[in-house]
Amino acid sequence: MLIEVIATNIADVHTASASGADRIELVTGIQEGGLTPSAAMIAAAVTAATIPVQVMIRPHSQSFCYSSEDLQIMRNDIQIAKDNGAAGVVLGVLNEQKEIDQAALESLLKVAAGLKVTFHRAFDELDDQFAGLDVLSQYKGEIAQILTSGGKPKAIDALEQLAQLQIAAAKHNIAILGGRGLSPENSKVFVEHTKVKQVHYGSAVRYNNSFMEAINPERIAQIRSIVK
Repeated sequence: MLIEVIATNIADVHTASASGADRIELVTGIQEGGLTPSAAMIAAAVTAATIPVQVMIRPHSQSFCYSSEDLQIMRNDIQIAKDNGAAGVVLGVLNEQKEIDQAALESLLKVAAGLKVTFHRAFDELDDQFAGLDVLSQYKGEIAQILTSGGKPKAIDALEQLAQLQIAAAKHNIAILGGRGLSPENSKVFVEHTKVKQVHYGSAVRYNNSFMEAINPERIAQIRSIVK
């Protein structure tokens, strides 16, 4: 089981790396859902980490629909992440109809070649997630995983949807990365029901379940003991 943890600063990177996490999602602006960190932060995080670092590529929090200028910024940020040794990037692009914007996605994937790519929770805004999965399956070898809560505010409330997505995605060699609202307390039920092989944690691994506080290594160790 792969455990991914959100890091917002270098202290988070050190703690997550030392406490049993398998991968870091590096973000800034977490109160806005996660935005692209600075080049300096990316470089420092990659240097500090002993596990892979995936960098959020999201220039603003207004929507997942991006202008041509936004997309150019995103391509530049992907190149910065690559140049600084990131293992991967986390991105998602939709059109006004809440479908995956394939032209925009392809322009980003071209720059991201050689990196692991996560399609993030923009996936949860799709009206039809299985149609979206069919679209993403066209990019085999380019998109490694999809971060999703099954279209619900909390992943634990979408067990059946995520179980079906896991079955469908496995046929395309894409991993479902279950996340949002997962905690040590509900992870066992979540993993047993959905059969996902990757899980994603944010505030639940922090003191007082708050992004305003540091990562609690005991919470990560607890999860590791549950989702072996």
